[in-house]
Amino acid sequence: RSMGQIQAQAARLKYSEGETNFTLGLTELLRRLRRRSLVVVFTDFVDTVTADLMVDNIQRLARRHLVVFVSYRDADLDRLADQKPVEVTDLHEAVVANEFRREREAVLKRLSRLGVFHIEAPTGQVTPKLLNQYMQIKRGEMV
Repeated sequence: RSMGQIQAQAARLKYSEGETNFTLGLTELLRRLRRRSLVVVFTDFVDTVTADLMVDNIQRLARRHLVVFVSYRDADLDRLADQKPVEVTDLHEAVVANEFRREREAVLKRLSRLGVFHIEAPTGQVTPKLLNQYMQIKRGEMV
């Protein structure tokens, strides 16, 4: 029933290339939510400094609410990490891409330890995975 309202509100959001302020956004959300709620965080992160700030704030949110963390799988990153190097630059790209993947996995494991559900999928697969996660949450009567 509420999906139309959610879509209308999301359509009003202004796109920005600026850095996300997780502390400000999640603190404001935590202040506004009065009852235990299901919170879905759609985001992506590149560096561990940004991820650490984000995880710290999600941890505070997860103490009172059920959080589903959704991040988009980067096909280019996977391609670079999995390619067989032909030249030295290919090897360098593969090493850097694998390091990014390793850091992402560490962040997702940390979120799991905090009790946060996470979904990491290519853009076209996020919606069905999120719906399946929601159905599991409802069946488990977690909210």
